[in-house]
Amino acid sequence: MIKTFRGILADGGQDRISLKTRKGKVGYRIIKFQIIQVEPGQQAVESTVKIYKQKQSTIDNTVNFTDPNLLACAIWQKSDNSAYALTEAVIFDGQIVNQDIYVTHEESDNSYPCNYYIEMEAIHLDDKSAEYTTIKDLRGYTQMNPWR
Repeated sequence: MIKTFRGILADGGQDRISLKTRKGKVGYRIIKFQIIQVEPGQQAVESTVKIYKQKQSTIDNTVNFTDPNLLACAIWQKSDNSAYALTEAVIFDGQIVNQDIYVTHEESDNSYPCNYYIEMEAIHLDDKSAEYTTIKDLRGYTQMNPWR
């Protein structure tokens, strides 16, 4: 089963996407992540949208792939004289999560809002997988997931 989530984030904004279930027996994996400006023709846009396993106290445009809580990152960059994005990059990890995730947006050139669209594959987890995934998500623990 595929679940979709979408929204608009203001510059410096953060959304919580509720994924957790009572027993944690449903896991989710990102299969598609896209962003686009609210008004794509605006001038000089440089947006960074990231998905995390835990709520962020600081929202910025720094991308650190060694951060165990970072699940995905998308960048949209457009200069003043271009009608379309000059740079668009989307990178996401295939990790399975069963707790809430957080989407953040930082616009470093101006302060325009940004749309996001996420597709996640729902995966049934047995007791052992659910326990492992929950503990890993809550601790921010990174090690190879044997249930991928």
